[in-house]
Amino acid sequence: MIPNRPRYAARLNAFKVRGGSVAEMILGVGQVGGLSAADLNYPDHFAAHDPATLTGLLSDQGLVLNGLAMRYYTESGFKLGAFTHPDRAVRQAAIDLTKRGIDACSAMGGSQMTLWMGQDGFDYSFQADYGRMWDDTIAAMVEVADHNPAIDIAVEYKPNEPRAHALMPDMATTLLALEEVDRPNTGVTLDFAHMLYAGEMPAKAAMLAARRSRILGLHLNDGYGKRDDGLMAGSVHPVQTVELLVAMARAGYAGVIYFDTFPDLSGLDPVEEARTNIRLTDRLVDLAARLADDPALEAAQARQDAAAATRLVMAALFGA
Repeated sequence: MIPNRPRYAARLNAFKVRGGSVAEMILGVGQVGGLSAADLNYPDHFAAHDPATLTGLLSDQGLVLNGLAMRYYTESGFKLGAFTHPDRAVRQAAIDLTKRGIDACSAMGGSQMTLWMGQDGFDYSFQADYGRMWDDTIAAMVEVADHNPAIDIAVEYKPNEPRAHALMPDMATTLLALEEVDRPNTGVTLDFAHMLYAGEMPAKAAMLAARRSRILGLHLNDGYGKRDDGLMAGSVHPVQTVELLVAMARAGYAGVIYFDTFPDLSGLDPVEEARTNIRLTDRLVDLAARLADDPALEAAQARQDAAAATRLVMAALFGA
């Protein structure tokens, strides 16, 4: 079950307004209070610092490494795809880059690499051999997972952007891929806004992940379901956020909650935005912990009584 006070992490690039360097962004994260971890992007956050230096910068702010996330947009050759690129040499370059990221993660004492494969997809009918794309991606994921079995490999799916169609756009497709990869150190990172605009009910997607794979990460944010808005957690869909947190509690998730929000895009102060994320999420996690064990809610769900379930949830959210 999610603890009443989970560990929180934040998107480092949200703090660019506090200074463009990685050191300045980490300092901004440290000013929030209530954040205990941070995620770094590979390779961009490692351009000017080695793993030992970055570990020291995090430690100076009372932070630990939550994990690393691969970013393939730093290489122009990956625009046509990283793991799905038609050129074997380019695919191998993406795999080798990922392995170096895994090595950096291990050197920093981390345990998880997140794959967001935004470049892996297609834009036009007849552009791609879908079977070849799929086979190449599965082979790449197997090679990456086998590089260091002590490091978990989490797939963060997204329906599109930058490609018009991602190869792994939703939970079902991602789980199918992970079944073929068949490695114990793989799983899924859930991103609330990604699930919304993939047309999914987040709590249902979490249930599927828990049944067929492993939930390795949770990105909380919000949006209007048309794109990756990166709004503050619970600000648009509080009921669906609570339902997701209930599903996570029932699945026994006790990992870090990462705020994948974009205050930098709308000029918000990232420190105050992060503090608001923490206050809102503390409240919603507390509600979810109570609702997860509420026999009246369980009974209402068992008989699919939407009216009774809604009354119970709304009373928890807004008072009787």
